[in-house]
Amino acid sequence: MSIRKPYWMKSPFHWAIFLAVLVHFSGAIGIAFFSPAFFVPFTPVNLFLMLLLLILHEQPINFRFVQAFFMAVVVGMTTEMIGVNTGLLFGDYSYGEVFGRKLFGVPVLIGINWFCVVYASNVVAIKCSDRIKGKLFIALLAAAIATAFDWIMEPVAMKLGFWNWNDGTIPLFNYISWFVISFAVSIAFGYLKIQANNKFAPYFLVIQALFFLFLRFTL
Repeated sequence: MSIRKPYWMKSPFHWAIFLAVLVHFSGAIGIAFFSPAFFVPFTPVNLFLMLLLLILHEQPINFRFVQAFFMAVVVGMTTEMIGVNTGLLFGDYSYGEVFGRKLFGVPVLIGINWFCVVYASNVVAIKCSDRIKGKLFIALLAAAIATAFDWIMEPVAMKLGFWNWNDGTIPLFNYISWFVISFAVSIAFGYLKIQANNKFAPYFLVIQALFFLFLRFTL
């Protein structure tokens, strides 16, 4: 006698959602109630996993997508290096050791994080603006989504040692910088004609936002 598998077990997409939820749920519970020192070092692994799931659900992976990836990584890294070393962007802050190897004071993985957040925000913005096709509107909405995500994440990131503000306070200038830079990257995405065909991107953003919201209220 064979056991019929549920629908979600037959779909790679649903397996991806299940894996993302499992990883973030386990991490949130582990960090909040058990051992942050054990779970936090797995952050780079989680980031690589989310990047992989985003790439696997990109249909198709064309040259424009590759351009978008490297452009977002370069812009993210460059602006972060300016910020860390001069304070002219984001404010006075420095990175901890959670993300590993650094380049001019900025972990290399931060560029990947910039891509994941801004790219997913653009996919959500495009899906939310089916009746409005203007690149400017989509870029503004995507920048607002990315900045809202950063607002949710920032206090938790400080507590987990991702980075720290030199005076212990997150400045308003950080969010202004996030919005402006996310907007600029989103405009570039628009000219590259990035489409909203990545089914995993909205779930990535929601799952991560819920993860940081949970920790924001439990840590």
